[in-house]
Amino acid sequence: MEANYQKLFQDYTFKSGVNVRNRFMMAPMTTFSADENDYVSEDELNYYKERANGVGTIITACAYVSKGGKGFDGQMGIDHDGTIEGLSKLAKVIHEGGAKVVVQLYHGGRLAVPRLLPNGETVSASAVTPLGDRGFYSVEHTPRALTTEEVYEIIKEFGEATRRSIEAGFDGVELHGATGYLLQQFVSPHSNQRKDEFQNRYLFAIKLIDEVKRVISEHATKPFLIGYRFSPEEPETPGITMRETFELLDELMNANIDYIHMATTEAWAQPRRGIVSEKSRTEIIAEYINGRVPYIGVGNIHTPAEAALVLDKGKTDFVSLGRALVVDPHWVEKVKSNKEETIIHHLTENDQQKAVIPTPLWKLILEVQGWFPVVR
Repeated sequence: MEANYQKLFQDYTFKSGVNVRNRFMMAPMTTFSADENDYVSEDELNYYKERANGVGTIITACAYVSKGGKGFDGQMGIDHDGTIEGLSKLAKVIHEGGAKVVVQLYHGGRLAVPRLLPNGETVSASAVTPLGDRGFYSVEHTPRALTTEEVYEIIKEFGEATRRSIEAGFDGVELHGATGYLLQQFVSPHSNQRKDEFQNRYLFAIKLIDEVKRVISEHATKPFLIGYRFSPEEPETPGITMRETFELLDELMNANIDYIHMATTEAWAQPRRGIVSEKSRTEIIAEYINGRVPYIGVGNIHTPAEAALVLDKGKTDFVSLGRALVVDPHWVEKVKSNKEETIIHHLTENDQQKAVIPTPLWKLILEVQGWFPVVR
């Protein structure tokens, strides 16, 4: 292993007591591959098993905490105890590879997909229609504003999902507060126009964390961590700018969570608004956090040199890899064994079995131009 990569392979113990073997995390990426009951499928077990031998931590695809929050075809659920058996198998195959496993807890809010919901009704902080395309789905309907009582019910659902995570043998949960989903809808001045106590745009996230901590205290028998993923800005006006992000970071750090995970497609993108700087958002946020909580950087990282730069220049504590690990499941092992030149950086139309990619995800990789590097 090259000397400038050694920091990437240092172990780390979070304040909760969870120890990970290196600074690589597998980013939470939707696989669209749960079975017909939204349970973990055999294809997903094989997919994660193939990628568990190198990274220190795998953050799973997001799992919905209630049927009313489902956002994808083939999304796995963690909304009732019947899901625990499959989730336990997932935790087991990842642990067998030596990685820790964190499940990302999710509610789509106004970005849930109506045809996937029991009554076809989306909900949000306020009845504000989302703007524009959101990834794989176009969402143009107006959600119903949650009542105060319903907000507390959803907080309890996140707590119950945490209990199931503990019972399934996971090492932690990551609260999905990014990419425009329900947690972000409460933080955003675009989507939160409430007049009750949750007009405090950070209160929902803080009460969620409090509930998760309560459940961990009651049910966990080994160290169990809490992470939070956030998007630093959003395109809407009014919307989240870097100013709101700093306020959210203060709340999260005061809540004493284990890590903060930025969501961005480009690690070196500069801020759009709210602050004027020639530095990237990765660097700006690292400077603001100033070592007070572990910080995960992400965004278009494909080589070990790029990963090392995110830790060094970006001043992050961890690096989250997404598409690089889909294309080459053994990316991290190759770096560790000084075989960087053998890393695979693109797929061909015949690589599904070789890369151990579930069929629903594979079909989208081939259909969505430019999403993954595919040589045809």
